[in-house]
Amino acid sequence: MKHNRIAIIDLGTNTFNLLITEVAADGTYNILLESKNPAKLGKGGIHKATITPEAAERGIEALKSHLITISDYQVESIFCFATSAIRSANNGREFVQRVKNELGLTIRIIQGDEEAQTIFDGVRQVFPLDEEYILIMDIGGGSIEFIIANRFGVAWKHSFELGVARLLEQFTPSDPIEESEIKAIQKHLKKELEMLFEAIKQFPVKKMVGSSGSFDTLAALLSRKFYPLLDSSKLTSLFLENKRMQVVHKELMSSTSDQRRVMPGMEPHRVDSIVPASIIVKFIIEELKVKEVWQCSFALKEGAILQIISSQM
Repeated sequence: MKHNRIAIIDLGTNTFNLLITEVAADGTYNILLESKNPAKLGKGGIHKATITPEAAERGIEALKSHLITISDYQVESIFCFATSAIRSANNGREFVQRVKNELGLTIRIIQGDEEAQTIFDGVRQVFPLDEEYILIMDIGGGSIEFIIANRFGVAWKHSFELGVARLLEQFTPSDPIEESEIKAIQKHLKKELEMLFEAIKQFPVKKMVGSSGSFDTLAALLSRKFYPLLDSSKLTSLFLENKRMQVVHKELMSSTSDQRRVMPGMEPHRVDSIVPASIIVKFIIEELKVKEVWQCSFALKEGAILQIISSQM
């Protein structure tokens, strides 16, 4: 029985994620390793639609570090996907070309629509879907993907250029953030997410599933606080109870970056971006009157592996 090892690198705006899997002949796969590197590719340039020279260096170094990791695993093929930061940068293609020249990696830039579909393909592998519509939300550094779906597939999807790195550069909040700054971000979200509100009228949802880094960190903060014995690395999803979410949100809003840095469950590179992320989540829950919120650890890279296997079968 042939086993094929595949590595996926998801080049996000804040984080470059690596997934190494072993694919069996029947198309099932086993995750051998997951690793992330906070490349912060969008830092300093995301609002000028550019990748700064410093960010490009960080990106190259992050990829080199992932390649060192991959070299231990006898991987047969490496697939690289780029999302919002590279997609929207005027010099995004130059960065892609530089990576090709220096590291021999081919990066495929995926559009927002395809990104949303791939996230859905990740989530549906571990989160049970029935006839009722759910809202899947993926908060990235450059963009937020919203997907309305049920077990029959995607009913509506859209990628909004409202990621946490963009919001931080646009609003440069105080530390701790002030009430007036929270209100300014909420007002901005209300204006920018008009299409989502219209879609929800057509496809009402009671349940929301959050995937990717920001949600993983919110879930880690919540579980370390309320379920200290739970090993969340063994879970693919966690129920985020509303009252407990509120407690975590209040703490994040009233804390300085130094206080957040030492919170159990906090990832060091999310100390700043977790603030706008929590504002977005709370805003969506209240605006859409969502009854249930779940975190899901599968997202774009797991969706990509599924798509690659399907195309090879």
